[in-house]
Amino acid sequence: MANTASARKRIRQTARRTERNKARKSRVRTFVKKVEMAVAGQDKEAALAALREATPELQRAAGKGVMHKNTVARKLSRLSKRVKAIAKA
Repeated sequence: MANTASARKRIRQTARRTERNKARKSRVRTFVKKVEMAVAGQDKEAALAALREATPELQRAAGKGVMHKNTVARKLSRLSKRVKAIAKA
């Protein structure tokens, strides 16, 4: 158990940050899932719209340090590649 006031404060800060990060990660997963569902349904318009909504959410997660910037770049690249594949099909 934390003995000093600063250690107790750190525990409180970490708990708050963890909750915030969990919520943000969950939100990102939801947006990504919407894109994947639209791609699976071969709905080009819905997939493009979902990708446009997911992009800033993913970038925000990278900016806040919740996800690594290269992870976000990889995910966006793969999602946009799948969306473009619908357009050709």
